[in-house]
Amino acid sequence: MKLNEIKDNEGSTHSRKRLGRGIGSGTGKTGGRGVKGQKARSGVAINGFEGGQMPLYRRLPKRGFNNLFAKSYNTVSLGRIQAAVDAGKLSAGETVTGEALIKAGVIRRAKDGVRVLSDGELTSKLSFDVAGASQSAREKIEKAGGSLKLPEAAAE
Repeated sequence: MKLNEIKDNEGSTHSRKRLGRGIGSGTGKTGGRGVKGQKARSGVAINGFEGGQMPLYRRLPKRGFNNLFAKSYNTVSLGRIQAAVDAGKLSAGETVTGEALIKAGVIRRAKDGVRVLSDGELTSKLSFDVAGASQSAREKIEKAGGSLKLPEAAAE
């Protein structure tokens, strides 16, 4: 097979319907909209309208709450951090921050901060400057001889 022989499967592409192009086209005159009525006119959008009956989206109760001030954290396990140290992407001497984790390719983009979780084992002595850490992660970091710096609100 060559590049010039590549083509779509039979029937996978459809040419679009050209409306209002004369009586012989089959979709001339009214253009597939039928005759008269609200839906034959332009500028009509009545999705969800049920002919005067209370629409489904208004019959169902409202539920839930979206907190505008909620923070979204990147969660990183100690095992992934240790794997990055072993691979040479993070050095044991530098402080582990959000920027360092992005540079090492552990996380893709910064959210509102990094939260460290305790999955996996930590053998390197690392200092962390992150937004939060689980209690078991704190214990593992201290057991490995590392230090953890948290913001005042998260330290409580």
